[in-house]
Amino acid sequence: MPRFQAVLFDFFGTLTHGVRRGAAHRATAELLGCSTEALVEVLHGSFYERASGSFGNAESTMRWVCARLGVHPSDAAVRAAVATRHRAVRADTRLRAEAVSVLAALRHRGVGTGLVSDCTHELPAFLPQLAVAPLLDAQIFSVRLGRCKPDPELYLAACYRLGQAPADCLYVGDGDSQELTGAERAGLSAVRLAAPDLAGHVVLNADHGFDGPSLTSLTDVLDLLDPVAVA
Repeated sequence: MPRFQAVLFDFFGTLTHGVRRGAAHRATAELLGCSTEALVEVLHGSFYERASGSFGNAESTMRWVCARLGVHPSDAAVRAAVATRHRAVRADTRLRAEAVSVLAALRHRGVGTGLVSDCTHELPAFLPQLAVAPLLDAQIFSVRLGRCKPDPELYLAACYRLGQAPADCLYVGDGDSQELTGAERAGLSAVRLAAPDLAGHVVLNADHGFDGPSLTSLTDVLDLLDPVAVA
């Protein structure tokens, strides 16, 4: 029997390459009538509020962002900005080459798979279009649950949907949002993905308190599933 009955993954920086904001975000700023730098500053400063759904749906959230920026775009411009923001986040999302094969291998072994992501409205909207979507048995989005990592409720919600006890689940993440220590406090085992491309990854709340194991590739997760040898 595998050591773990389920593996939960972070999304950005874990199932995907490190996130770097591309040029597509300029279009959102132009529609709102502000500089890209000002928009990024507000987005960084409000991420956890937006990722917990504090301001309602995507359009309401964009209106809140406008208020923080002190701009007053038309209703049509706000709706267009929501659409361009969606396209910009999607453009920045590049799945790791091994993500699909690792998820498929886990399911082939009878191991459950789950996603636990701190995210705003864009990810739940475009995830169904990605190749990993049908390989994830549980999908937990902070913006829908109303709380962000390291809140234990996100991890426990995934475990519940998978029908597994936390002690039988492994959590894999790059370490943003104190997600690894959060997973451990919820009763899961945790491992850090320390892939080389994460050096420039956007990180808002690094998990400096985690001193557990690290992997350099998602494929290494499969090696953690074998039963522990008894001498």
